[in-house]
Parts: sequence; C-alpha cells; structure tokens
Amino acid sequence: MAETTGIAGAPTRRAVVAGVGAAGLAAALAACGDSNDSAGAYSPAAPPQGGDQGTGGSAPAGGGAEAALAKTSEIPVGGGKIFADKKVVVCQPEAGSFKAFSAICTHQGCAVNEIAGGTINCPCHGSKFSIKDGSVANGPATQPLQAANIKVEGDSVALA
Repeated sequence: MAETTGIAGAPTRRAVVAGVGAAGLAAALAACGDSNDSAGAYSPAAPPQGGDQGTGGSAPAGGGAEAALAKTSEIPVGGGKIFADKKVVVCQPEAGSFKAFSAICTHQGCAVNEIAGGTINCPCHGSKFSIKDGSVANGPATQPLQAANIKVEGDSVALA
C-alpha cells in the first residue's frame, strides 16, 4: 500500500510528506480539544462562598484541612489575587465579600494572568471575566469561569 521508489522498501517523498502532515494535523486537533481536564478540581454545583466568617482562626495544620491561601487583607477590595499553583483566583468585589474561580480560561484553557478594572483577564485571546460572578465580560470566551469553593475563617482564606 505504501509507495516506494526503486530502492527496496524506501518510501517516496510524497509518502513522507503525507505522513508528517497527518501527524501534525493530529497534534493540532489534540491541542484544540476541550480542556475540561481541570473541571474535577472544583465543585460547580456549589456556589462560591461569600463573606463567611467562621469561629476559628486560620486553618489547622494537618488533618486534611487545606492550608490558608492568603490573609483577607491580601485580597484587595475591587480586585483579587491569582494563585497560579492552585489554579484559582480569589476576588473581593465588595468589602468582606470573597469569591473564588478557576484560574483557567474557558475559551482555550490558558491561565489567567491579571486582575484589573473589575475583571479577571486572560492573556491568550483577550477574554475578560467579572470579579463579581466569573461571568464573561469580554469574549471570545462564551462560558463563565468555574466557581471554586473557599472558606473564610477569621482573617484567612482557604480552599474548602
């Protein structure tokens, strides 16, 4: 089935180019696929926690409890902070109200890199998401950022 030249078993230039093109196409299609791999890290059915004040201090060490991401004072009012290692963004749209979202853009899976002007911004194609609810403020993304569960106890913010 493979084309060969007069040299025993050697493929033609056409066969090599076709094979390389097919491999490149397969790689491109895999890269453009749906990037929902990180979806399991969050609980989309539960809304983000806002302004919950627990009775304890910071999260206890060990015992499976999540370590604090930040102090509440580190999350600016009207802005937020990106925790790239946890792939989460924590925002404080209004004083005392904390929201958290996935740091992965819903357009093509790039990591967001900036919070400015009330939006969480993706550098890849310019998508912007509201710090209030993760909704799309500017495309090309059409889906909101996935909500992440956080717990605010005392002056600490941690993943729930």
